[in-house]
Amino acid sequence: MNIELTTLNYIKAFSTVGIVSVLFGLETWAPFLQGRQSRVMHARRNLTIAALNAVVLGLLFSKPTAKITDWTASLSLGIVHWLNINTLAGTFLAIILMDGWMYLWHRANHRVPFLWRFHRMHHSDPQMDVTTAIRFHTGELVFSSLLRFAVVSLLGMNLWQLIFYEILLLPIIQFHHSNVNLPEGWDRCLRTIIVTPNIHRVHHSRWQPETDSNYSSIFSFWDRVFGSFRLRDDPHTLQYGLYTYDAQEWQTIRGMMKTPFFTPSLFTK
Repeated sequence: MNIELTTLNYIKAFSTVGIVSVLFGLETWAPFLQGRQSRVMHARRNLTIAALNAVVLGLLFSKPTAKITDWTASLSLGIVHWLNINTLAGTFLAIILMDGWMYLWHRANHRVPFLWRFHRMHHSDPQMDVTTAIRFHTGELVFSSLLRFAVVSLLGMNLWQLIFYEILLLPIIQFHHSNVNLPEGWDRCLRTIIVTPNIHRVHHSRWQPETDSNYSSIFSFWDRVFGSFRLRDDPHTLQYGLYTYDAQEWQTIRGMMKTPFFTPSLFTK
């Protein structure tokens, strides 16, 4: 395993643990929604899923990702190489375009029934907090990782540009999933550039028109460009989760992993 690949894995691991810890503490000190019950149990289950995913993705995709980026660079493939721009401009363009891909992929997960089966595990969390940011079904992440090979080659990203994107992505998605009570003025200012809690809370609404909005990962402008941006006047009135996955059996680790394969009769998505 080369030093760049090792660096990427360490960055993911340490940044995830560190930022989750900080935001979990802030959620305790200044929660947006108060009165949450069994927070430690909820976090333990979501973090267990995240740890499982980290092992699986590390084993399956770490080395192939490094090889793909090396191969792309050796052949000068992809948009960044074809434009023949300097490193700084190329990195900026690669970050923007990769985030655009993430928007399209997220939207596809809501539009394509097969993909939604896996993505709905993420949305079935009725108590969204920072740990929800890493609550994804292994199947969804495998599909995403496979497609990313093609995207990285098309964009012409090198491994360090991919690492930089991950450095930006991980804390921002943890931040906008968090139950931290960020003042509305701060949220309004930040959301001119990045996805904020009051944007992403709407995305986790039980009401489908709100669920099918606000797909952006880092930069909030993608939703404005593609007409999927939506806010609620009082986000305190939002209810999270999916009605037919409220039963406790679906919130266990076993239940979460079963979510793509069992559709309760009242499920209307």
